[in-house]
Amino acid sequence: MQLFTLAFTHPVEFGASVFAVAVMMYAFARAALAADGRATWTRRITGPNGKWLFSLLFVGWAVLFGVGLQLVPHEGANSPYGGIGLIALFSGFFVMMGFLWSVIGE
Repeated sequence: MQLFTLAFTHPVEFGASVFAVAVMMYAFARAALAADGRATWTRRITGPNGKWLFSLLFVGWAVLFGVGLQLVPHEGANSPYGGIGLIALFSGFFVMMGFLWSVIGE
């Protein structure tokens, strides 16, 4: 029953999550329509210069999370920095998959 009252008990968090889902659905729809030729941003990131974009993204990711996570204190398993590490894991995976996509697609 608490799930149905969530929008009323936590309206800001619920609205933020609805907004995030709407943005993701918009991005997915734009990617699905890319085959129709309407969305040209996919051609730009997968073209010959896409590998440079993803190379710079990877270097930025490595500096941000590689150096940045070394500067924070490590307090054990219950540290709040585990969430940052998880974000680093997922974002690094998608950056590297984008890099492979742009290099192989060339």
